[in-house]
Amino acid sequence: MGLASTEQAVKIPPDGLSADLVIPERATGLVLFAHGSGSSRHSSRNRYVARVLQQCGLATLLLDLLTLAEEQADAETGRFRFDIDLLARRLVQATDWLQSEPATRDLSIGYFGASTGAAAALIAAAQRPAVVGAVVSRGGRPDLAGDALPRVKAPTLLIVGSNDRPVIELNQQAFAELRCEKRLVVVPGASHLFEEPGTLEEIAKLARSWFQDHLTKPGNTR
Repeated sequence: MGLASTEQAVKIPPDGLSADLVIPERATGLVLFAHGSGSSRHSSRNRYVARVLQQCGLATLLLDLLTLAEEQADAETGRFRFDIDLLARRLVQATDWLQSEPATRDLSIGYFGASTGAAAALIAAAQRPAVVGAVVSRGGRPDLAGDALPRVKAPTLLIVGSNDRPVIELNQQAFAELRCEKRLVVVPGASHLFEEPGTLEEIAKLARSWFQDHLTKPGNTR
């Protein structure tokens, strides 16, 4: 089990996006978190999942996909949270930056997307098929990835709560469009935010297993 290093605050060019990077010793891969609408890199749920991943030797990058000015405008108008193309473009920029940095360029990359961030993750994965080794969606809107879905090559895990009925149907529709290795898991008793006892822990276990299987096995390490 890797020992997590100190969290580093970094800026992602060219827009100066804020992110928090943790690289455990002997890291076996890196998971980039794409937050959903109205959320940020400070999300307590995603930070919990990130800690679980760090404990099994995976590096993590918790990233704000909007600038501070965009976040402020979005809080008032909701203008940016459903601009999936913008969110995906920012995710690709962060991925390219990780590939250029000496500390992270040799790590295979996975995406953990929540809400609209899941759609951005799938679009970005379709645009960087040689780089992105796995995708996990938590309560996501993968349907918003549209025509990118059949082009995703990375093994994809969709997780949704059993009480989040409209989103279950949207995930089922997206699942049918995916042509990659895929799995859809419905967590019993969970709502959209997975606030019920034990449900977030289940999310973390599922994500950990998926990333360990697909980011750390021989032949998938960059």
